[in-house]
This record gives sequence, structure tokens and C-alpha cells, in this order.
Amino acid sequence: MSDDAFLVHDGSFRAVLGAAPALVDVVACDAHEGPVYLALEDALYVTSLPTRERPAEIVRIALDGERFPVEGERVTRVATTATMPNGMAAAPDATLIVCEQGDLGHDACVSRVDPRTGARSVMVDSWRGRRVNSPNDVAVGPDGAIWFTDPTYGFLQGFRPAPELGAFVYRYDPCRDVLEVVADGFDQPNGIALSPDGATLYVGDSGAIQAPGTHFPDRPHHVEAFDVSSSRLTARRLFAVTAPGFPDGLKTDAAGRVYVSASSGVLVYSPDGRLLGEIVVPGAVNFAFGGAHGNLLFVTTDTAVRVAVLAATGPSQPSLVPLVDAIAQGV
Repeated sequence: MSDDAFLVHDGSFRAVLGAAPALVDVVACDAHEGPVYLALEDALYVTSLPTRERPAEIVRIALDGERFPVEGERVTRVATTATMPNGMAAAPDATLIVCEQGDLGHDACVSRVDPRTGARSVMVDSWRGRRVNSPNDVAVGPDGAIWFTDPTYGFLQGFRPAPELGAFVYRYDPCRDVLEVVADGFDQPNGIALSPDGATLYVGDSGAIQAPGTHFPDRPHHVEAFDVSSSRLTARRLFAVTAPGFPDGLKTDAAGRVYVSASSGVLVYSPDGRLLGEIVVPGAVNFAFGGAHGNLLFVTTDTAVRVAVLAATGPSQPSLVPLVDAIAQGV
């Protein structure tokens, strides 16, 4: 089965699509990275690319249930001091955990931003006295731990100083205020996601792109998987190689399937790494599940947001009591 929007490589992809899948436009706007759906607001938050007129920003799209497209007037900007925001995740108190890439005048960090007020607090900005590079993407575990990737793209693209640290994957425990390096050996760690039960961590390596418009096929363009054992990672293995292009956004659904954005759209894999099918969205950058039933996959493409209406749903929001407590204590 295939059509212009959905390509099936394995019959089990039909369980993802359901009886009436659809791919429709949401709104034309600056929508680059970090999509997060907040159910209490029925709103999608994304981050934009910087332009000559304005820096990268956090953008709010007020949705209207499953009525698409929505009017451009529903797109507003969050008034915050976050510098070069990129990947984001939702905190249980309906704030945003933001990867700030920083610039030549502002340190990179992972921060917490209240989208209603723009209030911002830095969670982590260094490891053992050395500044992080340019955090790219973030995921929150069932225990409240914050996992994020830290490639050197800010330096390679000329808006960050020379790196003081390697291109690592980190785990931050907000309860103990402890930041740990949990994986190295990447060229450019990029997207990151946890399985619904938190037992598997997926990390994309997009070393095949070193700067916008470049492609080095001999450098990494794959996703790796790790077993999560408490705060440690074990059993590192190759999960999937993306082609064409390189992996960027990473998410899992409620059944543990793994979604990966590449140049052709969103690739969907079984938990054991079989390519099940593709959602064809050329220019796809990142994506997030949302909607009242969790079956809307919102996809950012730099200039617009599109949505795939599926049968598959995103994981239910985990109980993140430790993170709530840490936030309440001002960590």
C-alpha cells in the first residue's frame, strides 16, 4: 500500500496509519525545531531559525482541535530571553525544557521557560567547570531525568566559540542537581528519545551534515540504541541507518515504534529496527505527537507545520513527580 503521503514497507505499518490516514497543512510560519504539544492549551510550541530581522525564538501556535489549517493570527511569539532555542520537551507543570544553543555573547544551556510569562531559569550550562557546546535535543525520562545531546554545530556554524567539551550525551538529575556524561564517541549527536517505559534510549548521529547544505556520506547518518540501567547506558548498538539524508528528530509512540525525520520525511521503525513505512514530508525537521487523542503527528519543515492524522498515538505523559518537586524547589 502506498500513496503520495504514506509509503508502506511492512504490513504492520497499517496499524500506524489506521483506516483513514491523512496529511494536511496546519499553518505557514517559521517552524524549525523543538515541537511540543501542550494539551491544557491545545497549543503547539516550536522554535524558529534566526533571520536578519529577528533571532531564533519560541513560537506558539494556538490550535483549534482537529480543524486545519488554522489562521496565521494564531501564531505568536513567546517573550523570553532564551538564546538560540532549538530542541524542547514538556515539563509536567506545562513549562518547556529548552535546549539553548547560545551565541558568541551568551553561554549555551538547558533551561526551563514558562511559555505564558517568558520567565526563564537555567538548569545546566557546564560540566566540571567547562561550558557545554550547543545543546540540540532533549527528552525527559519516567523518573524525571533530563537526557540531552550536545553537538558542536554552534561552533561549526560560527555562532559559538571553540568547544571546551566533546560531543557528548548527558543525563541531568534535577533532584540531585547532578549532570553526567552518559555516552561519547559520536560525531554529532542530534535527536534523542526514550522508549515509553524508559528502558531504551535512542540517539541519532547526524555527522553526515557539518554545516547547512553539506553532506558527507562517509560520516555517520544513523540512530543508535542503548539499554537504560538506572543512570547508566549499556548494550550500545546500531539501530538504523537513514537514507537519504541524516537523522534529525526522534520520537517513539505508545507501542514503542521509533520515528525518525530525514530529508524525505518521517521514517517509522519497529522496536527491533525494521523500517515499517514513511510519512512523506520533504523538508521535515522534527515532529511531535499531540491532539486530544494523541494521534496527531505535527511535523515542522522550517517554513510551515503539517500534521499527519494517524491511528498510532504518542506515549502517555509519564509521572514526573521528581522533576515537579525539583522545579518547585527552584532547581
